[in-house]
Formats: sequence, C-alpha cells, structure tokens
Amino acid sequence: MTRLTTAEIRKRRKKKSRLKKKLSCRFCPEGVKKSPRPIYVDYKDLKTLRGLIDRNARILPRRRTGTSAKWHRAVRTAVIRARFIALLPYLPEE
Repeated sequence: MTRLTTAEIRKRRKKKSRLKKKLSCRFCPEGVKKSPRPIYVDYKDLKTLRGLIDRNARILPRRRTGTSAKWHRAVRTAVIRARFIALLPYLPEE
C-alpha cells in the first residue's frame, strides 16, 4: 500500500470539492418559493435553451443544470415549442 504525500491529498480534496459544487436555478429570482406567476421561459431565447440541451439534442436533467422542478417543466415546454417551430433540432446535427 502506497502512502500519499500531502500534495496529492490536497489535490484529491480540491477535486472532490469541485465535484460537489452546489448548483442553483438560473431562473429563480429569489429562490423556489418566491417564483413569479406564471412561470415562463422564452422559447425564442435560443442561447439559453442551447445551454440546457446536450449535443444529442436531449434536454439535460435537473441534477446537471441545477434548475428547480417548476422551472424545468417550463424549460421542457419551451424546448418543445422551439423544436416545433424549427428553431431547435429534434435530432443531432451530424
């Protein structure tokens, strides 16, 4: 069994802290409970929507993006609308 040096231990701790970074919802103004009504994500805002889908044109899960459940439902609706109007692809571009 090899013994780790202090530099290697620090490096591993730093890597773990990077992995456990708490994500916050980019749409919530002051947290989940004070969200505005109606909850709406603009389907024409392609820059935001492209950040929420992967390169296979699938919607990224909440645990990857950090969006809350309420806003994730709105994002899903916006992506579906953008796909229907042909602003976003249904299939990945090859």
